Amino acid sequence: MPITPPTGDASDFDFLMGPWRIRNTRLVRRLAGCTDWETFDATGTARPLSGGIGNCDDFIPEGWNAGYVGMALRLFNPQAQRWSIYWLDNVTGGLDTATGLLQPPVSGGFAGTDRGVFFGQERLDGRPVLVRFEWAKNLAIGTPRWEQAFSDDGGQTWEVNWVMEFSRPAQAG
Repeated sequence: MPITPPTGDASDFDFLMGPWRIRNTRLVRRLAGCTDWETFDATGTARPLSGGIGNCDDFIPEGWNAGYVGMALRLFNPQAQRWSIYWLDNVTGGLDTATGLLQPPVSGGFAGTDRGVFFGQERLDGRPVLVRFEWAKNLAIGTPRWEQAFSDDGGQTWEVNWVMEFSRPAQAG
């Protein structure tokens, strides 16, 4: 059963622009019955891309996976009214080793609400899995939240495996 992601608007991610402190809670092993979570902090800064085609942000962990850096690239298709979100990092570049092409994105939008949902496909330990990103803008309190979940049964059940809670960094003096 294919999952149809919601549509979006070019301004869906305006709330994310600027610098952030990011509290990460991450499942140690995915789709393996694991209940062990690790927690770590990171920093990131989101920036718009020229011409309103999307945005990008960096992800720099503090004290986790030394030397690791990541980046989300979000591109908006005005005809389809959908976002495509790609994940890039300094381990794989976000590329498929067999083809040299970008890994498939998750796609979706906020459909005029505070919550965005994005779906895609990925491979985990050689097997295909569905991926779901959920964003909560939380505009009233200024603390966006992102979570990632995987499904290996066609979307009937989902295992949340990563949560990011965003807050603005304290301003110096």
